[in-house]
Amino acid sequence: MDKIDQKFAVEFDFPVCFTKGLFSGDNPLFLETVTRLREDKRHRLLFVIDDAVAAAHPRLTASIAGYCAAHPQQLELVAEPVLVPGGEAVKNDTSHFFDLVELVNRHGIDRHSFLVIIGGGAVLDMACFAAAISHRNVRAIRVPTTVLSQDDSGVGVKNGINLFGKKNFIGTFHPPFAVLNDIEFISTLSHRDKIAGVAEAVKVALIRDGEFYSFLEANAGHIAKADLAVLEQVIRRCAELHMQHIRTCGDPFEASSARPLDYGHWVAHKMETITHNRLRHGEAVALGMAVDTVYAMKIGSLSAECAERIIALLEAVGVRLWDEELLSQGEDGALQVLAGLREFREHLGGTLHITLLRSIGEGYEVNEMDEAQIIEALHWLQQRDAGHGDGTRCRATSAAAG
Repeated sequence: MDKIDQKFAVEFDFPVCFTKGLFSGDNPLFLETVTRLREDKRHRLLFVIDDAVAAAHPRLTASIAGYCAAHPQQLELVAEPVLVPGGEAVKNDTSHFFDLVELVNRHGIDRHSFLVIIGGGAVLDMACFAAAISHRNVRAIRVPTTVLSQDDSGVGVKNGINLFGKKNFIGTFHPPFAVLNDIEFISTLSHRDKIAGVAEAVKVALIRDGEFYSFLEANAGHIAKADLAVLEQVIRRCAELHMQHIRTCGDPFEASSARPLDYGHWVAHKMETITHNRLRHGEAVALGMAVDTVYAMKIGSLSAECAERIIALLEAVGVRLWDEELLSQGEDGALQVLAGLREFREHLGGTLHITLLRSIGEGYEVNEMDEAQIIEALHWLQQRDAGHGDGTRCRATSAAAG
């Protein structure tokens, strides 16, 4: 046998910036970002914008055009911005993805040009996937516009679209050229979307930072009111923890099966599919965290006191921890949500790795889950939700004792 062994490493470097008024004439951040590797050339730009963002910010396209016109030696708009639908619709319908790839080809966007993507997590996922496979890597600048994308999905290295009724069935790992978080985009979100995005902050606090979790508890009232100053702090810390994980985990492209940042996501991904995306991703994640929290309590790995703190915080910030579809059955009579375990196992490469909690700020991995105990956890949450409807509160300790 004749064999040549080789091993090499590739270093990735992308800034995650926080600003206000990204395309204001006196804000140099966008120009500095585009020219950070080369200042002596004219950089070609194709913008992709979430149509809901464009509607909420009617002067956005004019501001972009004015900003680029003010720097003609460095910035070139190759076409009018491309508007695409936001939310999971843009990932469920593959025509949006292929249309964008065709535009990359039509306008001659090469590997030293830029796709600048302005929108929520789903738009970022779809357009960054198009960038990743076009010419094997067109540079992508992400401009997240939701709480969830600014604090979590937009600062990561993953992208993709949905296929065969499965979340993110096709996609790649493609670090962006830069992430530019503009707090002004958060101010126009609906209250529902502001709150839904906080779920990912709760998630990362639960598995990474007990001190941050205490901050969320102390400020739950402000978060529930969508206080922009507090949300800005939440977004900043959550993004920092997310980037810290990517930088230090030793497996940023998930070659192994463990995925601690997906705490609560096996339920979340399935519930998004079951509800045909009636639930926001953050709302589905909140449900998933609630299920896994109560499950951990029932198998004895998490104290009832900790479980109550977690459930109480999620309720305090304003997310509902029950949805009737959690108990919906398929044609075989089995609960549809349980299929999420099988699909999660497939996505991870055949071995199930689920993150559970021992305490707030301390997670651990399991390779199997007891479906009977999952069902018990679902009924526990259903009972608690019914108690809220009656104006009462079901304490975790009493429920565990029962």
